[in-house]
Amino acid sequence: MSCLSVRALERLLAEDVPYGDLTTEALGIGTEAASIGFAARGAMVVSAIEEAAGILRLAAVDVTVHVGSGDAVEAGAVLLTGHGSARGVLRAWKVAQTLVEIWSGVATATRALVVAARTVRPEIAVACTRKNVPGTKALSIAAIRAGGAAVHRLGLSETVLVFPEHRVFRRDADLAALVRDLRAQAPEKKLVIEVNSLGDGVAAARAGFDVVQTEKFAPDMVSQLVSALASMTPRPLIAAAGGINPDNAAAYGRAGADILVTSWPYTARPADVAVTIARAGAR
Repeated sequence: MSCLSVRALERLLAEDVPYGDLTTEALGIGTEAASIGFAARGAMVVSAIEEAAGILRLAAVDVTVHVGSGDAVEAGAVLLTGHGSARGVLRAWKVAQTLVEIWSGVATATRALVVAARTVRPEIAVACTRKNVPGTKALSIAAIRAGGAAVHRLGLSETVLVFPEHRVFRRDADLAALVRDLRAQAPEKKLVIEVNSLGDGVAAARAGFDVVQTEKFAPDMVSQLVSALASMTPRPLIAAAGGINPDNAAAYGRAGADILVTSWPYTARPADVAVTIARAGAR
């Protein structure tokens, strides 16, 4: 099922083809029968294939989807095939291809990060932040989920995360007072705080925060914090954030982080999808 509504898909298609396809119409080929196929040029984790199919269907192309978002495929795997008029196929082709390439790139990068982290700590969570490109949240979240990650924060409205930037406005309050105020105002929410030092992390844990998020701690600093809090019952979760990627994910897992918080997959290189378009019945 697509994460985008039909109206949202229509907007994407209209953005690229607002007044018809001038080239196709000028050549007089719009009514020719055509076929289209998408295939993976390399190994990838698929995402946005349902949205690509939706775009093609809006252009009156009869589509068969051969894989689903979240599937890991090898080079050469057929992703979707379709038949329709040349007008429809050529109209929807690039928008559909670009959706699959960009978001499969994000899903593939996410999977690589999750695998790197869980190789050393199978139970560790990888959570992607809200720092995706504005306007792309639905596709961003679908892609990181396809890759096996969780959502760190959908936005500011549903989670409590105290940054140092919040605390500058409450210089009169100690950490215990912040916890007390937050519990009173949002009693059903987990309380998360970002810290910049080992001492601040220990203090935040003792004050009663549920999750201590370390900002740009090296793995050895995360290990020190985990050791310092080992005797606490219950111990807050330790979330390592800042610069997390597949090259260092295992180190943070070994250090004892419970959660890896990252925006890294959103910068991934797009996957490469081969598109074949032909006249129906042509050899």
